[in-house]
Amino acid sequence: MSHFLTQVTRTLDRFVNLSSVVGTLALIFAVLVTVVDVTGRFFGAPLTGGQDLSQMTMVIIVFGGMALCDQQGGNIAVDIFENKFPARMNYWLDIAGWVLGCAIFTAIGYTMLGAAEMSKLLNLSTNIIGIPKAPFQYIVAFFAFLTALSILTRIVKTLLTPSYSRAAPQKEEDL
Repeated sequence: MSHFLTQVTRTLDRFVNLSSVVGTLALIFAVLVTVVDVTGRFFGAPLTGGQDLSQMTMVIIVFGGMALCDQQGGNIAVDIFENKFPARMNYWLDIAGWVLGCAIFTAIGYTMLGAAEMSKLLNLSTNIIGIPKAPFQYIVAFFAFLTALSILTRIVKTLLTPSYSRAAPQKEEDL
């Protein structure tokens, strides 16, 4: 692997780790909001805007961990026909799946950039406490582009690596 690709991979790994930390912090925040809201309901004073806070935090939780999930092979893989196909065909099917995933996340990022611009233009915000939507849409766009870039890097590394082996499928007992 070239020095340039190694540097790109290291930089990308830092951003992926940062995005997963942001997603983790968002998850902790969402749990705390829920605890405060439920406790407040018990005492007759629920957290005002708890639903807005949870809703906006959820997009960070989901997309913040997406690139790490992809890097670690945590996505669902259906391997019903894997043993029926030759290794070379499995190789190209994996590449095709990654290209499709890269295209999907690029489209999500592009769409979210457009939505963020529209939200800024129309000054859109949440219903209860008026949290602006545009910053969260920009965050989702960044995380989607990061995931697409991570997938693209995996495609390039796989194409440049002479020997490719698929990850061993997990057994039901391991799940």
